[in-house]
Amino acid sequence: MTQPERRKTAHSGSMNGAYIPLVIMAGMGLSVEAGLLGPLGEEVGHLWATLSIFGVGAALLFLISLLTGKPAEHRSFSSLPRWQLTGGLLGPLYVIMLTLATPVIGVAMTMIAILSGQVAKSLLIDHFGWFGISRKRVGVQRLFALALIVAALILIAEGA
Repeated sequence: MTQPERRKTAHSGSMNGAYIPLVIMAGMGLSVEAGLLGPLGEEVGHLWATLSIFGVGAALLFLISLLTGKPAEHRSFSSLPRWQLTGGLLGPLYVIMLTLATPVIGVAMTMIAILSGQVAKSLLIDHFGWFGISRKRVGVQRLFALALIVAALILIAEGA
C-alpha cells in the first residue's frame, strides 16, 4: 500500500470517530505523566526523570516491536529524509519541560499552556500542509477555537 493510499485509509469517515476518544484518553495520560514527572524530577533530578521515562518507553516499544515484527510494506530508516527523524529530538524537550514546569505552575497550567502551543502550531501545519500532511484550510472557526484555548490559558493563569 502506497503512502497516499494509507492516508486515504487513515482518513476514512468511520475511522475518524474512533480515534477521537482514544486521543482524548492519550491526552489524559499526558496529564498523568506530567503529574508523575514533576515530583520524580524533584527527587532524582529533571534530566534523570526524563531519561527514566524514555528508557521505560523505549524498552516497552522494543518488546512490542519484537513481538509484532516489522511489516513488509514499511521503508527502512536509511531511505527516509533525515528531517523526518528530528521528531525524536522534540519528545525529550517536551518531557523535560513537563518535568521542570509542573512542580512550579501545576499540572493544569502546564497542560493548557502546552495545548495552546500545540493547537497554534497544528493550525499552521494543517493550513500550509507542512511535513507531507494534507492541507486543511484554517478558517474563522479554527481560529476561534484557538482563541478559546488561549482564553482558558489566561483564566487558569489568573486563577492560579
